[in-house]
Amino acid sequence: MNRSYYNDSIKNFLEATEDELLGKLSRMNQFALEQSQKDAWLEEIRILKLVLLNHSGSIYFEYSIPRMGQRIDVALLIGSVIFVIEFKIGEKEFHSYAIDQVWDYALDLKNFHETSHDQFIAPILVASNAKAQNTVVAINHQDDKLLLPIKCNQEILGDVIDKVLFFCEGVAIDQSSWEQGRYCPTPTIIEAAKALYNHHSVEEISRNDASAINLTLTSNEVASIIRESKEKSQKSICFVTGVPGAGKTLVGLHIATTHFDKTNELYSVFLSGNGPLVAILREALARDKVSQTKAQGGKIKKGEALSEVKLFIQNVHHFRDECLVDIDSPPIEHVALFDEAQRAWNLNQTKDFMRRKKNKPNFNQSEPEFLISCLDRHNDWAVIVCLVGGGQEINTGEAGIGEWIKSLERTHSDWKIYISSQLSDSEYGAIDVLKTLESNSRINYKSNLHLAVSLRSFRAENVSLFVKQLLDIKVDNARQTLQELNGKYPIVLTRDLAKAKKWLKNQARGSERYGIIVSSQAERLKPYAIDVRSPMEPIHWFLDGKEDVRSSFYLEDVATEFDIQGLELDWVCVTWDADFRYIENEWAHWSFRGNKWQRIIKEDRKAYQKNAYRVLLTRARQGMVIVVPEGDSEDNTRKTVFYNSTYEYLKRIGIKEL
Repeated sequence: MNRSYYNDSIKNFLEATEDELLGKLSRMNQFALEQSQKDAWLEEIRILKLVLLNHSGSIYFEYSIPRMGQRIDVALLIGSVIFVIEFKIGEKEFHSYAIDQVWDYALDLKNFHETSHDQFIAPILVASNAKAQNTVVAINHQDDKLLLPIKCNQEILGDVIDKVLFFCEGVAIDQSSWEQGRYCPTPTIIEAAKALYNHHSVEEISRNDASAINLTLTSNEVASIIRESKEKSQKSICFVTGVPGAGKTLVGLHIATTHFDKTNELYSVFLSGNGPLVAILREALARDKVSQTKAQGGKIKKGEALSEVKLFIQNVHHFRDECLVDIDSPPIEHVALFDEAQRAWNLNQTKDFMRRKKNKPNFNQSEPEFLISCLDRHNDWAVIVCLVGGGQEINTGEAGIGEWIKSLERTHSDWKIYISSQLSDSEYGAIDVLKTLESNSRINYKSNLHLAVSLRSFRAENVSLFVKQLLDIKVDNARQTLQELNGKYPIVLTRDLAKAKKWLKNQARGSERYGIIVSSQAERLKPYAIDVRSPMEPIHWFLDGKEDVRSSFYLEDVATEFDIQGLELDWVCVTWDADFRYIENEWAHWSFRGNKWQRIIKEDRKAYQKNAYRVLLTRARQGMVIVVPEGDSEDNTRKTVFYNSTYEYLKRIGIKEL
């Protein structure tokens, strides 16, 4: 695959005229070509013709970075080094956003381009009119052959390249092999949503290697069920399961973005009860739409972009309310994708809400039963896709997946049921219900409806397994799994929040996002300026940059399990309070009320709390630091004994101290 607008040997580049090179770049450009872009290319060509006179290797202009939807100005293969060069023609300053930009490009190659993994990569920012400064060539402390970004002007670029080549001795990179390397990106859910919305396929934005389940298989399985249901005029429900971070939401977004034309019978809607996720995805897509339109010479208001996005990403409760207005008419959609379907409300929670908020005292259906009934209003066909996370119920009244199946048995016996082969796992809470369906002819087991490998933690795939073993107090198993993560996915432990913050900042490179997350019950972290009762604004926390005090980067506002479920950061600090304590080979569950901790007795509340920590401990893509505070012997609400045993347990399973 040709990823660049122009690529050739440096020798041929030097021999070509400026007009020839500009012509080739212009012909490959897919957008409106502004004069400013032509001028920039000509200046880059002029600079590089002088700089590369004494070098041999390969040169690539406008090299594509698929995960980010952007292009590297110039990539060079010289000797043992991949040079990633970002030009800011006419610029006199080295802006922080530009430094992050070139670092992000280099990180993308390092992490996701197969034949770049083990090579030296040198990100260089060229502000052509900046003052010359002393350049330092150094490798980041993570010691993975990725150099720290180098700032230079056009006059010293040649010297910088020479310095880097002297510093990075090694075997010359084979151009042909490097170009054949597969690109296996693992985007965040926000990046994935943007790419899918811009008509990229799942194959383009997801890993496709032997060690990861191919998301395409699951997407195709769901698409096949939808097509068959339409062709045979039948109603079907399918359950897609997966470990945290495996790509369940990605599958749902893929189907929704494939069919979001309201005039098409296959029109689909992506529904989620996760308010922060819906708000963040909508905002991210709207911002990206405005930016993309501007880059192509057009103009669109953000409000207009938001309206378009809202057509296919909706809050499930708003969808439900629309169906309550006219109780006979079917919704416009024939296909509804329910993200985190296990979090739909049970009968009591739904009845109580309808009585208090909707003035419907006689309402007598659980949320799954009502939502199924809404799609059942279609006379011909309908499909419901339930995206299910194991052990992810975190709030009172969340019914789990069993209620969906019970609802089908009670009132919708004509629906075909397609079940992931893993739905019988204990974490999904559906074992007893599934036993009653064993002999039912409308059950179809499909192995492709399960996503077994976490794609979130692209450095190591067993993070969710380690967290499960940690929470289930399987000490030996957790210790062994942790050893497999060593060197790939750092997990460290400390009692000092300031140390943890410093660790986060040191680990993150480029625009890699980091932040502090805590349990919603962590009410005695106030002495550390962590107040879970002071809500943060998810859109700013997840989407805004390092300069915004409301962003996660500032490490001031924190997210709870309710804010971050379904989302992720690159680097995470989990600050552990006394609400969830390890004591003598079991977990003790507490809730802070008034001025003291009260023991949690109800089993469902215990499960919610354990799941909250499961969510927190599986949010990091690249690594995490866990903070268990020292406590304070003079404070009855923060006694050291509340924290010590938890800290010692985490040490015992092998988590290293900072």
